[in-house]
Amino acid sequence: MQIQYKPRRGWLATIFQIEILQGMALTLKRLFSRPITRQYPDERPQIRLGFRGQHALVRDPATNDCKCIGCMRCAVVCPSRCIRIQSRKGKEPNSRRVIDNYRIEALRCIYCGFCAEVCPVNAIVLTEFYEYSSLDRASLHFTKEQLLANWDQFAAQLDMPADAYVNPFWRPRGFAERDLPAPKRLPVSPEWSGEQQVVGRQWQRYLPPEHA
Repeated sequence: MQIQYKPRRGWLATIFQIEILQGMALTLKRLFSRPITRQYPDERPQIRLGFRGQHALVRDPATNDCKCIGCMRCAVVCPSRCIRIQSRKGKEPNSRRVIDNYRIEALRCIYCGFCAEVCPVNAIVLTEFYEYSSLDRASLHFTKEQLLANWDQFAAQLDMPADAYVNPFWRPRGFAERDLPAPKRLPVSPEWSGEQQVVGRQWQRYLPPEHA
């Protein structure tokens, strides 16, 4: 990355305040141009894959329940501490944990997507659905049942089977496929996978031989 600094201002530019004149010229130019404001809801934006919208818990078609295994990674990594999980051990030996409650306080969420990135089984997702305003706070404190209902509502609007949907945040950037758990080795565009955008202390492992 190359950093280019602004050239030093001369005494003429200091006297005549060139920056202010440039700003006024830009203001006058935009004053007589066509407005670019989108007339929502008559004109709806095109929502791209990976937009961070309404929270949902992905429903497992085999069990008809959420895919969550109670590892608590999403609650630990959440910077706003808006995720609360209550789980218990299953009755059968070697069975996964049973999720009694999974709560997300959407009003505190900053929509960073960390929860979806760290989930090893892709159980949590920020869907591309964004029209879910409310007149009361309680309806934006999502419970497990509400989060599953959010997924059902989102899946019904997809133009593909729900099990074929892949959210880009399920495939973290900056990691080679060999370093990801099996459920996160998902087919995404090369731009999103970003295997060349290696981060962390192990970056030297990915250098070409001539630079190692």
